[in-house]
Amino acid sequence: MIFCSLYSGSSGNSMFVASDKAKILIDAGLPGKKIDEALKQINQNPKELNGIFVTHEHGDHIKGVGVLSRKYDIPIYANCDTWDKMESLIGKIKEHNIKIIDKRSVTQINDLDVKAFNIPHDSISPMGYTVSNNNKQVSVATDIGTFTKEIYDNIKESQVILLESNHDVSMLKYGPYPYSLKRRILSEIGHLSNDDCALAVVELVRNGLNKRVILGHLSNTNNQPDLAYQTVINVLRENGISDEHDITLTMANRNQPSEYIQI
Repeated sequence: MIFCSLYSGSSGNSMFVASDKAKILIDAGLPGKKIDEALKQINQNPKELNGIFVTHEHGDHIKGVGVLSRKYDIPIYANCDTWDKMESLIGKIKEHNIKIIDKRSVTQINDLDVKAFNIPHDSISPMGYTVSNNNKQVSVATDIGTFTKEIYDNIKESQVILLESNHDVSMLKYGPYPYSLKRRILSEIGHLSNDDCALAVVELVRNGLNKRVILGHLSNTNNQPDLAYQTVINVLRENGISDEHDITLTMANRNQPSEYIQI
């Protein structure tokens, strides 16, 4: 399997996952042209995409979905509630490319199994995804206000996990956002802080060593990559976990493709 975060941050998100016989995107939250550019940077042809799986209807996850589907005749997979919310936002889609999937469903795309699971976020019906090929597995869990047991159960066996580390609590509290937005982000259906992300990583590593965890969906206003990374490293060390031997911890880039990972 191959995994690459094309873009990850509050300004837009898209992840590429591939196997021998299938290529998919999880979200396409930037203009279609930007997604095209990112795929070409990693030597992938957007014409070969077999589907786009949508986590939820917010703009930083669907901005390029409609354009890519129309340009390359790509099916779009989302649950019924998300389709209802995003249909008017992504433009007209060919009927055969409207793929409605159930919550907690498993969708087979050639030799990939794409499992949906519920996540707590302030959208209509948000989902994370775990993608499997035989004994290889990757997971994407961002836009989560709380690290729930359902998320843990669905991603704990994955060798590669993109996990949200959205904000530093102090930066958010004393930053420029209006009070109502701060409350939303800090709520149980908002976004995961660096500290809560760190505790989630500890829990995941204790389930099985040698995981690769990618910190993603960082706020451009209320976080910094070095701060998010060091916060998680500090908590790992406090819990007796070696960042040299027990886990590979990296950052997803906001503006360009991150590491091209082969599993």
